[in-house]
Formats: sequence, structure tokens, C-alpha cells
Amino acid sequence: MTNAAPLGARRHAPIHLAVLALLAGIAAGAQAQSASDPASPAAAVNSPTTVINPAANANANANIAEVVVTATKRSTSLQKTPIAVTALNAATLADNHVQTMLDVVALVPGFQATAQGDHGVTTMTLRGIGNDSAKTEYADPEVASFVDNVYSPRAEGATALMFDVEGIEVLRGPQGTLWGRNSTVGAVNIQTVKPELGSRSGYIEGGIGDYNRLGARGAVNVPLSDNAALRFAVVHERHDGYVDYQKFQNPSVDSQRAAYLAAGGDPAAFRPINPNNFVSGGDKYSAQDQSAARLSLLWQLAPNVRWNIAYEKFIDRGTPSANLMQTPRPGEKHWSTLSDTSPWVNRDSHNVRSRLSWDISPDLALQYVAGWSKFSGDMRFDQDGGTIVPTSIISGGKFQEHTTVDSNYKSHSHELLLQSVGTRTVDWQVGAYYGNEKNDIRFDIGGMNGTEDGTVAWQGSFIQPKQTVDTSAVFGQATWNITDQWHLTGGVRYTHDKRVHTGGRGYTWGYDPAAPQLPLNPQIDPLDPANGYVAGVPNDGRYSDNKATGLVRLNYDIDRNNMVYASVSTGYKSGGVQDRGLPYKPETLTNYEIGSKSTFLNGGLRINNALFYMDFKDFQFNSPVSFPDGSRGLAIENADGAEVYGLETEIAARIGDGRLSVALAVLDTKLGHLIAGSNDYALPPCTVDTRIETCLDVSGHKLPHAPKFSTTVQYQHTFRLGDGSTLVPRITARYEDEVRLSVFDLGPEDRQKAYASADLGLRYAKDKWWVDAFVRNVSDKKIKTSAFNGFGPWLAQYKPPRTVGINTGFDF
Repeated sequence: MTNAAPLGARRHAPIHLAVLALLAGIAAGAQAQSASDPASPAAAVNSPTTVINPAANANANANIAEVVVTATKRSTSLQKTPIAVTALNAATLADNHVQTMLDVVALVPGFQATAQGDHGVTTMTLRGIGNDSAKTEYADPEVASFVDNVYSPRAEGATALMFDVEGIEVLRGPQGTLWGRNSTVGAVNIQTVKPELGSRSGYIEGGIGDYNRLGARGAVNVPLSDNAALRFAVVHERHDGYVDYQKFQNPSVDSQRAAYLAAGGDPAAFRPINPNNFVSGGDKYSAQDQSAARLSLLWQLAPNVRWNIAYEKFIDRGTPSANLMQTPRPGEKHWSTLSDTSPWVNRDSHNVRSRLSWDISPDLALQYVAGWSKFSGDMRFDQDGGTIVPTSIISGGKFQEHTTVDSNYKSHSHELLLQSVGTRTVDWQVGAYYGNEKNDIRFDIGGMNGTEDGTVAWQGSFIQPKQTVDTSAVFGQATWNITDQWHLTGGVRYTHDKRVHTGGRGYTWGYDPAAPQLPLNPQIDPLDPANGYVAGVPNDGRYSDNKATGLVRLNYDIDRNNMVYASVSTGYKSGGVQDRGLPYKPETLTNYEIGSKSTFLNGGLRINNALFYMDFKDFQFNSPVSFPDGSRGLAIENADGAEVYGLETEIAARIGDGRLSVALAVLDTKLGHLIAGSNDYALPPCTVDTRIETCLDVSGHKLPHAPKFSTTVQYQHTFRLGDGSTLVPRITARYEDEVRLSVFDLGPEDRQKAYASADLGLRYAKDKWWVDAFVRNVSDKKIKTSAFNGFGPWLAQYKPPRTVGINTGFDF
């Protein structure tokens, strides 16, 4: 397609600032509370994910500041928490210019993430386990995302564009007992900055960079009364795409005519290739254009009752990542594509998150956490990546365009948590959870021979008008403090899941010679037989199941600075209904883990280790496949299992005025018996599984995105200048072993070879003003995140090239 305007582009959903309706009641009827009132027990539970303890900062030159985490849904010291968890505070996020989840992965051992081009969905892999096809319309992820403890099924808003974030916790290993669904191998909890009583403060910052990068963000905290405060935060980030458009080299008319006739074309209908069908301008692929705003309210309704509520709006008008040729054609640049599809992304999301805390007594606290989310979006993407140059309008090339015509999603969740307060012989918490999701989608694949003016190769529209998920659970966890040193924890969660698919069906090209052969686009109704499409097998189906998961953990405090633990925990991801109404089974996991957390040199050195073995049953594998009747769909198969062995180590040290941190992971993975198919790869005809056309036995293969060894080393040094200012240079270096990019492991092109990369930064600060310059991917490494060869030559998606920029800002 050329630069036609997308259907429904640039639409803007209304901003629902319902929170403002509360403000009049706050000012008029709330009881006045002193801003200096001591924090209640519930306030400790509500504390940010990563907090710097001022007392621990007293000897900042020698000690590493204490970090407080909420991994156990209580506020505990990182070094006293017997869980493998990485805590990233706001300073660390700023130093590493973390904007999205893709930027977080380098800071966490064993963590990987990719953004798939045809859907633009961020998929995460932790400890070697993930799923590149785990979009909400199709399947659930193994790594759950939370914002302010509210489950986020879609990676949007604060998850997609992180702004005004207090900290991030990445919990490794099954977290289903306390954190719930889809935290099979881990959970990511993002904590936003909350309003503060009695504080009138804020910050503003802006930045520029190459690729016409422009960024701005800021926040302001406003006291409304003695017992209420409001915080407003905004962000905008944009840059041009990294991928240039190649100029189409038009073959001679005579050669086109010869190729056209050789392909069986009608001589009377011959016409030359229209070069205007190839994109030459407009938005480039891999561009960012995202904005978000958040309005947060803190209301201290009573001395023992506290309410935090926030509304967040997210807008994405960027473009998807491009499929690029791994070996460019002679004379063409790596970061370029011969594209016949102009890209777009239109996404809008609205989120409301609420936490109501009630300190019932000095020994007991109650929390009610609720969330509501609404998402709508559409996008278009060039799947073929200009792999093959057409020789005529019907020969040589392949035109394949993926369009999310419309995707709508709503969810709401509710959690009630009752817990003991303080340290007792038995510390306990019990809770109940309910979540509901509803979504609908139309996703089109347009495919033509030669060019978009050619003949139809295969085309299909997947229309799912109603998918619903209902999940409910009850859970409890208790720690028996046997002595001051021995602690035994047990937990269990009972979950009920129900999925219903209603009215879904795929519509595929019927090869009716009377139908107009046009590329499938949003203006074509595939339900109208006159357009040449036939209905496939219905996707209607229902799934319902129950599952109990649990945790047993023993930890021993050797002394005040050293702790060891051992645990056995189970994880669970629901089964469901796939295309054609076929069921797939749930996957389960048993994780065996031992770990240690140690602090040395009077607080100047911290070393945390985790050694684990994960045993999967019925591991879910998702892929787009072709069926023998000519239709296509997404197949979800259950492998017999998978095994993962690993070691994770995190080291943090202060060296004079310098700070050093090291994160490393060692992994060994093995997939159980699985016959896998995928249209993205050139696979042999399937003789084992007659349900799909092509397949490969991948039993025993290594899992994708699971390097045997990876490490990130960061160092920064503070130079204190005579005028009270500071200058802080820093370096972040990463090394990663060779990694498979798919379960098929089809050779070097289907792998990312071992690489090393580095980011550099330099920050100058004086008083409340600062300026920060940075270079990311200094050596301009071409790092693949996915690969496929469904069109013949190998294509891949890549991490961004080298980028440079400068930011500046001040606090007030």
C-alpha cells in the first residue's frame, strides 16, 4: 500500500477525569489531619516498591542504601526478603534512561523482552520461559505485569511508557500464591510516585537526540488540604524511525511483460508495476510517538483510613518495528526496507487504579485494591519486509500486509487482603481476588502475488467479536517465626478460570474468479460473499478449570548480615480455547530454589544468589499455522514439558565515591516432546500431525531467548566539584552468549550470536538543576530479537541502533 490515510486514524478517546468529582467533598467534609502525623501500619504496606532509607544514607560514601520491597505484599528489607527479586529505584531507572520494559531487561539477570512488529506487543521471557505469541487475544504470558499492584493484561500506559515511577520490582520464580494469574515464572510490579501530604513540589525535564528525538516529562504535587494531596504527571517521547525506505528499481517494461506472460498473465490485461505502490516518504518504521498523563489522589479519610486513586491516559501514534533482511541486497543499507505498506499505530488506553487501606487495629490491616482498564487500537505492518523484488505485477515479489483493523479490550479486577501487622510468632495474610476481561478483534492478513496489483495468493480476516475471561481465587500465606533465626513459610492459592469464545471465525479467500482480486483492507467486508471470502470453522468454545498452587519456604538468618533460604513453589497458567474452538491444556510448573543474601564490609558490599531448577508440564507453545483445508489460524500446542536449570547472582558495591553493580545469569534449558508448526518458517510437510501442513520435531531443543550466560556490569563515579556541584560519568556494559530465536533453531540465521555492548553517560548536577548526556549501544551492534524465513530470505527484528541524546531538568 502507499501512503493512504488509515481508517479511523488520529482518533482520540475522551479523557475521563472522574477523579476530579471527589475533590469538592475532600475539601468540604474530610477531617483535617496533620501532615506530620506518623505513618500508620497500612502506610508501611503501601510504601513504594523501592525506597531509600534516610538512616542508611547517613554514611553514603561507605554503605549501600537500604532498599525496601513489597515482594511479599509487606514492606521488608531487600536483604531480609527470601525471594529472588531485583529492585530498581528511580535513580537507577533515570541513570539508564529506562522508558519501556525493553529497557529494563538489561538490568535484571535472566530477563529478556521483545516487541513484535505485527502486533507491537511487548513479550517477556524470564529464566528462559516466555512466549512470543502471548497476546491477550490469543494466550496469556508467563511473566505477569502489575502497576501499583493492579494486574495489567495489556502492556500499555505505565507499563509501555514508564513515567513518574518510584521503582520497579522484578520477582523471579513462580509468584502465583500472592500475585495471582500468569505469574508462572515471575512478576513485574511497577510502583508509580504517589501524592504526598503537605508537599508542594515537582520537577520538569526535557531532552533532544538524534533521529529528531524530543522528550519532555514532569510532575507536580499539590496539597488540597491537610488530609489530601493531588499529583499530576505527564510525558511525551518521540523520535523518527530508524528504517529508511529503499527506492524501487523498476525493471524495464519489456522484462516485466515477459515475466508477466511467463506467470500466466492475460496479455490484454498487462500493465507495468506502479512505483507509487512502494513507500517513499511519511512515517518510518520503528518510530516512537507516545504520550501519557496521570492524575493521582491521596485522601486520608481518617487517621486509620487511606485512599490512593489514579487515572491514567496513554496514547501511541508511533509505528511498529520493521522486519529487515539479515543480508541486505547489494547496495542497500541494513537499516532500510523496500516497503509496499506504510505503517501506522493508533492505540489509546484508559486506566483507573485504586487502593483503600484500613488499619483496623494495631495488629490488623485490610486493603482493597481495584483496577479498571480500557484499550482500543489499530495498526498496519509490512510483514514481507520487501524480501523479494517483483518482476511484474503478478510475479517475483510477495505482498503481505498485516492489519489490526480494530481491537478493543476491557478489564476490571478486585482484590481484598487481610493481614497481620508487625512481627509475631505467626505472620499471616489471606485474600480473595476476582478479575474479568473482555475483548474483540479483527485482524487481517492481505497477501498478493507480485505486487498489490497482482493476483491473490492467500488472504484472511480473523474476526473475534467476543472473548471473555473470568478468574477468581482465594489465597493465604503465613510465616511461622520458629526462632529469631528460623522462619517457615507456607502458602496456597485456589484459582478458578473460565474462558468463553463466542461468534469468532476466520474468513479466507475462496478463489472465486468472479470476485474482485484486491488486497484485503479495512474497507472490505469479508462477511459479504460478493467480496470472495468464505467462512471457516467457528471458534466458539468454552473452557473451565480449577487449580491449587502453593509455596513452602524455609529461611535461616545466619546473622544480621547473612541469610539463606530454600523453597518449593508451583506455578500455573490457565488452559483455554484456541482457533476452531479447540481446547488446550493448562501448563504447570514446580520450582525448586535455594538462595542466599549477604552484606559485607559494613554495608559496602551486597551479594545475592539464587540457584533453581524448574520442571514444566504441558508447556504451551503458540504459533500461526496453515490447516489442510487451506485456512489459517493460531495453534496452541502443549509440549510434554520443559526443564530449566539456572544460577542468578546480583552484586552491588560502593568503592569510595564509585558504585558498582553486577547482574549475571547462567541458564540451561531443554524442551520436552513437541511437534511444532509455524507459517513464519520454511518447515517440511507435516506427516506426524495431520492437523497442520508443515511442522518439525523440536523435542529436546533449547528454549529461545535463553542464553547460557549473560551479564550486565554498571559502574559510576561521583566527582565532587568545588562549587558544590557533581560530575558523574557512568558505563553499562552487557555480554550475552549465543541465543536461539525460535524453538526450531534453523541455523545461524535463527540465532543471535554472542555479543557485547555498552551504554555511556555523563551527568552534571548543581543544586536542583542537572544535565545528562548519553550514548546507547556505543558500538552500534546489530542485535536480533526475532527471526524468520517464511518468504525465503531470512528476516529479523533488531534492537535499536546507536542513539545519542541529552536531557536536562530541575526540581522545585
